[in-house]
Amino acid sequence: MKIYDDKHIKNVAFVGAHKSGKTTLAETMLFEAGLVKRRGSVENKNTVADYHEIEHERETSIFATPLHTEWRNYKINILDTPGLDDFIGEIASTMRVADSIVTVINAQHGVEVGTEIIWNYVDRFSKPTLFVINQIDSPNADFDESFKSIIDLVGRNAVKIQYPIIDRGAQCIIDVLKMKMYKFGPEGGRPEKHEIPSDQIDLANKLHNELVEKAAENDEDLMELYFDKGFLNEDEMREGIKKGMLNHEMFPVFCISALNDMGSGRLMGFIDNVAPSAADLKPEQSVEGASIECKADAPTSLFIFKTLYEPNLGQISFFKVKSGEIKQNDKLENSRNQEVEILNQLYIMDGKNREPVEKLTAGDIGATLKLKYTETNDTLREKDSNITIKPILYPEPRISKCINAEDKNDEEKLNEALKKLHSQDPTIIIKYSKELKQQILSCQGELHLATIDWTLKNQYGIKATFTQPRIAYRETIQRSATTSYKHKKQSGGSGQFGEVHLKIEPWFEGMPEPEGFNIRGKEEVELDWGGKLVFYNCIVGGVIDTRYLPSVLKGCLEVMEEGPLTGSYARDIRVMVFDGKMHSVDSNDISFKIAAAHAFKDAFLQAKPKLLEPINELNIKVPEELMGNVMTDLQSRRSIILGMDSDGKYQTIKAKTPLAEMYKYSTTLRSITQGRGSFSTKFANFDLVPNNVQEELIKKG
Repeated sequence: MKIYDDKHIKNVAFVGAHKSGKTTLAETMLFEAGLVKRRGSVENKNTVADYHEIEHERETSIFATPLHTEWRNYKINILDTPGLDDFIGEIASTMRVADSIVTVINAQHGVEVGTEIIWNYVDRFSKPTLFVINQIDSPNADFDESFKSIIDLVGRNAVKIQYPIIDRGAQCIIDVLKMKMYKFGPEGGRPEKHEIPSDQIDLANKLHNELVEKAAENDEDLMELYFDKGFLNEDEMREGIKKGMLNHEMFPVFCISALNDMGSGRLMGFIDNVAPSAADLKPEQSVEGASIECKADAPTSLFIFKTLYEPNLGQISFFKVKSGEIKQNDKLENSRNQEVEILNQLYIMDGKNREPVEKLTAGDIGATLKLKYTETNDTLREKDSNITIKPILYPEPRISKCINAEDKNDEEKLNEALKKLHSQDPTIIIKYSKELKQQILSCQGELHLATIDWTLKNQYGIKATFTQPRIAYRETIQRSATTSYKHKKQSGGSGQFGEVHLKIEPWFEGMPEPEGFNIRGKEEVELDWGGKLVFYNCIVGGVIDTRYLPSVLKGCLEVMEEGPLTGSYARDIRVMVFDGKMHSVDSNDISFKIAAAHAFKDAFLQAKPKLLEPINELNIKVPEELMGNVMTDLQSRRSIILGMDSDGKYQTIKAKTPLAEMYKYSTTLRSITQGRGSFSTKFANFDLVPNNVQEELIKKG
């Protein structure tokens, strides 16, 4: 295979909502370039990008898939992504290594919620972006409304490069950059080029002039040239458009029919000639603060942006060459653990197809097999080059489940499989909760969970059960209580004796010191589960030796680790130990720990104990007409509505909802909004549980 330099490599991510046609467009571009002899289709389960069995079964993309095509002496690396936000981790990984973004819009629906979620990532990283309005030949297509929805999303910096002529059966596309009309036959493919018809020339000229002005705005020299000449030629316009894309201030809009092969060749030509390459972007800053130059003669550094486990191949690591060049059998150091990896094999991947290469240069994307010490987000670099590439930041999980193997003999096998799943998709979080005594799997939604279940069954042969996790309640008190406890045990030889008198009170930040006590010492314990225990030594006259006070504190902490109401962690309490007794022979640490634990527990139950529940903050984005249904559902979940903001056709609702009421919220929201709603969630605080709920929880034990 030909080796391309950094200026002739274009890395583009295809993003967009579910069913917008990204995979079909990628397939058509490979066909147009002659890299596949026949175009596959999602329905026939034979596209290059969607090759996994689960993708065939569900007829949708689940994994981000690297592909490549070659067009007019350029190499275009295509990263085809899923359209459902349950798989946002795949999109985030892809976004990190793409140089330009191709956002595909379904002409029947315009910009959808899925597109908007993805746009938040694009906008955050200011990635150069162009829009492609697909399916323009559909009977329900509305190009103008779709374009308006793009304007609503990105503002007036969206500019038409093309538009379809509907009254000619959507078989013609007017290109206002080249000022030509492309006429397609019934089978699409290579079009005939024609002059723009007389009934379209005024509109085409108007759009051409708007495009010229937008292109000129992005460069002072071009603006002066435009003022001098009154026009820009095609090359000058290309230069201005590229600069506008690099500044994230110009978003070209194309129109195509990917299914019927209309316009894909022209789109590839624009990607070749105008879309920025890695070498055009500003140098990336390393973790150490140095610039990473996308040059072949710079020190070599690779960024691992994706890991995949294939049954027959094992671990596949996908990387982007950030600087320098990589050759087969090169040795590189992992910046995270300083382990040396040997890249025995280098590949260009097109779905499941591998093409061996001997070398890849700066800006290119490739893959290698069976790295021993390297995971997603790692940097491989020349030894002593001191380059660490900034990691991908993944979104927080939105749902959590308790996971167990149906067959207890499969537990170890399950743990190994879950490690691989996390390595493959870092948005899958696995942790064992000591508090809940459960293994918790967290992910992006019910569909994401269903794919995890499918993979465990079909790829690893493990049947898993997914159940609602226990809720991590907290226990606290609402008033003060004083008590004492004497621990006395005599069973031959040395006995056990310890007596403790203590008072407990609710603790809050900034409260005054306790009155009526002779405070001899104070210790603030920051609890691992949040909150504090503040412990005061108020012993007078040496009735309890100072050496036993750590055991008294330990006894209190042991009760707080398993609260008296439900066994949940207790928090935010202060304890004043003010009296007690000891025995010159029988007193010891264990005696005072036991006495303190009993005294603390008795006082706790007298101090109007109360359960606290975790509260999550929700941000929900829904179409305005469906807001009423969402609000009704939130109210049924004991939610407190914090506010609402208008955002074009959508409303953003902010609410606080108890975690106990969030179970299966992802599924419910998708159902009541027909898949058009989205949400994010994060822990906000603990709050008091209603009395009726507390009574039920205490009954359950």
